[in-house]
Amino acid sequence: MDKVPTNEGFLLDRREFTVKSVLALLSGVVITVTGCGSNTPGSPSPDPEPGDAVGAISANHGHTAVITSAQLASPTSITLDIQGSASHSHSVSLSQTEFGEIANGARVSKVSSNAQGHSHTVTFN
Repeated sequence: MDKVPTNEGFLLDRREFTVKSVLALLSGVVITVTGCGSNTPGSPSPDPEPGDAVGAISANHGHTAVITSAQLASPTSITLDIQGSASHSHSVSLSQTEFGEIANGARVSKVSSNAQGHSHTVTFN
């Protein structure tokens, strides 16, 4: 299909119009991609499910902190790997008391380990 000349220039053909329309619609959309897997070093945190505790991470650049509902059912001390989709890992250690507080809905904030010259504050609830 040829482009049709107008006073303002050329009209877009159907394909160009569709591409530009979709790009315009997506320009304000944030797309989050998360990984799945176990909470072992070097692997992403699991995708959150209903009942999981998801931590808010300061100055975040791809990290995720998730305590599963199964873990919350039996409070114990735990060390989370919060790598997520970031290129490096941090860990957050929670005592049995802190873990129990999170399970009971209390707000708990912890500073992660330092990696690549920085750390993050992770806040649950």
